[in-house]
Amino acid sequence: MGLDSDIERIPDSLKKHQDAVFEFNKAIIDATHSHCVSYKINTAFYESRGVKGWQSLEKTIEYINENYPNHFTIADAKRGDIGNTADQYAKAFFEAMDFDAVTVAPYMGSDSILPFLKYSEKFTIVLGLTSNASASEFQLHGEHYPMYKEVLSKTARYAHAERLMYVVGATKAEALQEIRAILPDHFLLIPGVGAQGGSLEEVLNHGLIEDYGLLINSSRGIIFASEGDDFAIKAGEAAAELQKQMSTLLQKSF
Repeated sequence: MGLDSDIERIPDSLKKHQDAVFEFNKAIIDATHSHCVSYKINTAFYESRGVKGWQSLEKTIEYINENYPNHFTIADAKRGDIGNTADQYAKAFFEAMDFDAVTVAPYMGSDSILPFLKYSEKFTIVLGLTSNASASEFQLHGEHYPMYKEVLSKTARYAHAERLMYVVGATKAEALQEIRAILPDHFLLIPGVGAQGGSLEEVLNHGLIEDYGLLINSSRGIIFASEGDDFAIKAGEAAAELQKQMSTLLQKSF
């Protein structure tokens, strides 16, 4: 479940609260927790609001950890820096806010990833093959071997690589079989099912391994299933429907 909580889209009735975004998140979490195993918080929607946004973010992760501690939490922050800076980013998300995982950009090499792998009980999620329109400018570049495959194969050999997961966009489902040949034992975070047009069936057909190995994310298609006062009810219904679809497809696959 992605909490891309855009303050411009939450119901007007919530805006009377001192922290409208947190109230929105709290209602969404309570309505959907039984249908999902994880919450992915896109930090851009919080950082853009300055101090108030960070307060919403901190309260949201605290609420999940206190009330639904078995849910896996992801800071979708896409950090990508080196040395002491990367150390501080890791400290921010793993210590100060106690997320279970954080997304990182690998462009600067191992220096931007290894500081996160120092945390033995945490996961680092590397951007692999993404769905955005300009992804091909770098990720698919390479005469014989696309850059994204180089990223996958090299990072999978890092020390403590068992703490790595990888992002593969749902609209890139056709590449999952080749990706699985490189990453047979890693979990993949698959965003883009729903509003972004990714096919759940295609993702499962190409990406499943024996222990499933996929964490499939849906954000806007669920949290904004309604922008009225029934937003939480509709979000719960949308989450339940997606879970039902997954269950049906998994039964066909195994």
